[in-house]
Order: sequence, then structure tokens, then C-alpha cells
Amino acid sequence: MYFFLKIGLNLIKIKNITLALFTFLFVLFCTFTIYVLEPETFGNLLNSFYFVMTTFTTVGYGDYSPVTVVGKLFTVFMYLMGIGLLSIVIGKIFDALSIFRRKREEGNLTYRKKDHIIIIGWSKKAQVAVHEILSSNNTIEIVLIDSLPKAPFDISLERVHYIQGDTAEEATYQKANISGAKSVIIFSDEEIEKPSLRDAKTLIVAIIVERLAPNVHTTVEILMEEHISNFSHVKVDEFILSQETISNLAVRSALYKGVSKVYSQLLSRKYGENLYQIMKKGTWDTYRDAFEDLLNQGATLIADGNRLDINRRLDEKIPLSAELYVICDEATYKTIS
Repeated sequence: MYFFLKIGLNLIKIKNITLALFTFLFVLFCTFTIYVLEPETFGNLLNSFYFVMTTFTTVGYGDYSPVTVVGKLFTVFMYLMGIGLLSIVIGKIFDALSIFRRKREEGNLTYRKKDHIIIIGWSKKAQVAVHEILSSNNTIEIVLIDSLPKAPFDISLERVHYIQGDTAEEATYQKANISGAKSVIIFSDEEIEKPSLRDAKTLIVAIIVERLAPNVHTTVEILMEEHISNFSHVKVDEFILSQETISNLAVRSALYKGVSKVYSQLLSRKYGENLYQIMKKGTWDTYRDAFEDLLNQGATLIADGNRLDINRRLDEKIPLSAELYVICDEATYKTIS
């Protein structure tokens, strides 16, 4: 008994690949051996393999069993070795799953997929952004970067991944596969009280992001509009002025009652009609062609890129580089696209 215990302890210590290979070879050895010992009993190698596996995992089903003394003795040896070996393998598998879950929760796994959205900095705004992305797109995945000891969300969300690390270190972004990302959203660090210092940290993060992934679309939240000039040497694609946006919306709501509901529809899928980007169709020559065709389908063309003056440019030709935006419901958008 001490002999088998010692063997078991040594098996626990060996590497997983070595253990898996040893288990595979041991199963093959037992399959061929029991067949050679009693070919009439088992008939073929498939039956002997079936007998070996049922003996390892249970005590056998009795439909196949050795009849000779040598066959029975080998089966006892196979049972003592096999059931212990299989138990160790199963234990190793559960350990690996547990380690994988812990590493995923702690943000220590490298993300290797592409075309994902990276969110830098966890906050209530980031949480809302995650839910908005998940509800707006059924396939895109999100990678959150922060320094929290554990993921601030339920890790059972398969499309959301956490990377723990310092946002000032290049290795953190490499773990998030920033070069393969579709876009990056940088939120202001709410733990810093002074707005100028918060924007300064955002600037540092933006510099690192643009250096590592210059072709990735970058959206940056800043607190003060006068700090935009500090980003002039950084190729940030879009800025979100969080404080001014909220203040301006409050003023518009005071001046024009109910206008906040219009903003809500444009900003979130939770409310009514939504804003969508569409591709130019070959049958559209001018903006009028696009406008009338879309209107007949239940959508309203409102912009080309950042230009909202479509109604004054209806007879102009649509350039190949056009970025057309429409307002409609989800069903209409699916029909159009």
C-alpha cells in the first residue's frame, strides 16, 4: 500500500502535460495487455478499451470481465493504479479551472482576441458604458483596464474581460492587446479631486495609448475645455467634455422643456429612437437620393460625419468617404443595413 501511495504522491508533483501523456500511455498499455491476455473474452480492442475505462471510472458494469487468473490479477493492478491516476488527472483539471477563474477575476490573463473595445478606468460612467455597449452590439467584447485587486463586475459576463495593471505602464496595454483593439475609451480618474490633475493623468494615458496603437480610434473624457490644447500633439479622435456637457444639457432643458428626452434617445438605446451609422448605397448619388430613400423606409438622415446641415446640401453628391447617420428604431436599422 505504501508503494501505491508513494507513486500517487510522485504523480501529483509531475507537470500536467507529462501526467496527461503518462495517463494516455497507461490506458493504451492496459487496453492492449488485457486484450492479449484474454482475446476470446473481449473480442476486439474497442471492447477492451471500454472495459479499461469502466474499470478506471467505476468498478465495471459486468458485461465484460476477465475469466483467467492472470487477467483478474492484472485487472486488480489496473484498478489500483488507474483509479488513483484518473483521480489525480480530474483533480488537476479542477485545479486548472479554479486557477483560470481566479486569474480572470484578478485581471491576470492576457487578452488575445481582436476588434474589442478597451475602457480605461472603472467608474459609474464606465459601468454605464459597458452595459450600453453590450446592449448595442451582440458580438463585440470589452476589456476593462484598472488597478483594482479584483474585477468590479460579474466575471460570468463572457464578453467583458478585466486587466489589472498600472495605466502608466506599457505592459498593461500589451496584456489588453491594444494593437488589435477597435477603439479605446479613456475615462477621467475620479479618485483625483483636482480637475487639472485629472486631465493631466488622462493626457499621460492618451500619450501611451496613441504611441502603442496610433490607428485605434480613441475617445477621451476631459473635465475642462481649455485643456484640449494640451492634447494637440496627441492624435486623439474625439473628446467628451463631461462637466460642460452636463451643464449645457441642464441649460437646454431649462430653456426648452423636454429637450433632455431627445438627448436621451440619441445617447442610449433605452429610450425610443436611436442614432445609427450606415453605409452609402450604390444607388444613392446625392444626399437627396439617400434622404428620400431612407425616409420611405422609416429612417431620417441627419448627418454626414460631424456635419448636421444635410437639409441644405440635398443636391450635393455623397462622397465615398461619407459617414452617414440616421435616426430610426432597431428594426428599421436592421432592414436598412
